[in-house]
Amino acid sequence: MPALTLYDAIGAALTEEMRRDRHIIAFGEGIATKRHDLVAEFGALRVRNTPLAEGIIAGTAVGAAATGLRPVVDMLFAPFLCYAMDELVNSAGKLRYMSGGQFAFPLVTLAMTGAGWGVGAQHNHNVEAWFVHSPGLKVVMPSNPADAKGLLKAAIRDDNPVLFFIDIGLLYQPGDVPLDEEVVPLGKAAVAREGSDVTVVSYGKTVHHCRQAAEMLATEGISAEIIDLRSLKPWDAATVLASVERTGRLVVVHEANRVCGVGAEIAAVVAEEAFACLKAPIVRLGGPDAPVASSYPLEQAFVPQPEAIAAAARRLCRRQIA
Repeated sequence: MPALTLYDAIGAALTEEMRRDRHIIAFGEGIATKRHDLVAEFGALRVRNTPLAEGIIAGTAVGAAATGLRPVVDMLFAPFLCYAMDELVNSAGKLRYMSGGQFAFPLVTLAMTGAGWGVGAQHNHNVEAWFVHSPGLKVVMPSNPADAKGLLKAAIRDDNPVLFFIDIGLLYQPGDVPLDEEVVPLGKAAVAREGSDVTVVSYGKTVHHCRQAAEMLATEGISAEIIDLRSLKPWDAATVLASVERTGRLVVVHEANRVCGVGAEIAAVVAEEAFACLKAPIVRLGGPDAPVASSYPLEQAFVPQPEAIAAAARRLCRRQIA
C-alpha cells in the first residue's frame, strides 16, 4: 500500500478511470498543465486546458454529459463556482429529473476549498452547503488520499452530477492508498475512531483536528467517537444516528461558516430522530460569518482547532439535559 498525496491520489483515480472508460474526458483551468501524465497517455482530445471561463466550462460539461461522455472538470478554487451556478444548479442538477430519468448527466466538478495557502477571501470560501441545498447534485469532500481516490472513482461512475471539493490544506499531505480498484461508495461515512462518550462528526481537514481533540480527551478519560462524513450529499444519517444513540452526545465540526452550514442539517436530523437519546444539547463548531483573511495565522484561527473541539466535547460530558 503506497503513500500518495491527496493530489496524486486524484491523479491515480483519473488515470485508472480514463483507462477503464474511453468516454471520460478531463478539462478545465490548467488541468493539462498540472497533469502532464494524463495528456501523455490519453492525448489532447481527452485532456485539455480551457480559458478562465467557469460558466462556459460547466456548460460544456453539461452538454458533453448529455451526449454520452463523462466529463471531469477542474474549476480550481471553490469561489469560482459562483460563475457556474446556472450551469451546475439550474441545468446539471435538474435536467435528469426534467427528462423523467431518460437521460444521465454524469459530471464531476473538482474545486479546491478551505484554509492552508493564504490565498485570500476570493479564493478561499467554503461553499459546499450551497450545493448540498441544490436538488439533483451530489457533494463529497474527502479527508485523506485513500478516500479521495475511492470517492472520485465512485463520482465518475455515478450518473448524476457530483461536486468534488478538495480541502486545499490536505492537498500535499501523504497517506496510504490501496493499489487495487477500491471504490468508496457515495453516501457512506467512515468511523475514524471508535468511542463511547461523545460523537464528533466532521469532514475535510477538521477530521484530523477532531482526531487530535479525541487524543486530548482520552487523557481525561473521555472517549470520543469520530465520524468522517466523506459524502455531504447523500450523507450517512444511519451511521451518525447509531453513534449518537450509543454516546448520547453530539458535536458537529466543519470549517465552513456555521450559519446554515452542513452541521445545521446534521443537528436537525439528530434532534428529530434521536432526541430521546441525547444527554446534552447538540453543539456545532464552524467558521465565523466573515470573509477569510489572507494572513496565514488569521486563516488558521478561522478553522475550529483541536483545543476548541476538545473543550466543546468536555462541556457536553459534564452536563445533562434536565
